[in-house]
Amino acid sequence: MGLEMPASEVELFRGEKMARCVATLEARLGKSVPPGFVPRVRERMAEAFRIELRAIDGVEDVLGTLSVATCVASSGPPEKIRLSLGVTGLSKYFQERLFSSYDVGSWKPDPGLFLHAARTMGASPEACVVVEDSLPGVKAGRAAGMRVLAFAEGARADRLATEGGEVFGHMRELPRLLASPG
Repeated sequence: MGLEMPASEVELFRGEKMARCVATLEARLGKSVPPGFVPRVRERMAEAFRIELRAIDGVEDVLGTLSVATCVASSGPPEKIRLSLGVTGLSKYFQERLFSSYDVGSWKPDPGLFLHAARTMGASPEACVVVEDSLPGVKAGRAAGMRVLAFAEGARADRLATEGGEVFGHMRELPRLLASPG
């Protein structure tokens, strides 16, 4: 469509609702995206996931040791969540404890998705820990009254820390953080 963006600008889209992503693209393009744009993006993303997506280094080792209830609460559509977990081999750690903004009608940074997941899991918000890698997710976790562990490095780590996330850079750090009172 003629729009060139440096790879570093992917942060504009991380954790955002697709409608906001499209609005950002349209503002930069100065025109509307063509009909069918979002389904094509989702198809290409799914294809790329099937070929290239890998679990974050160390996450499976951590998930295998956790003795607390876990779930996934994502702004992505349910099919994207299932595909991501399936391709990475992480489905077994969450089974059907998957919560999507598309099912709940609440997108980060609104806390509604996290609050819904906590209620469904039978936990009070203050007893929950959110592990996030996006600015909207950190904001949502904080707004929900939950402890937020922010997985990030570099400039993104600084941004997430300013929003109240406890930043860590490798999954091997997660068990220690979960064991500490925060």
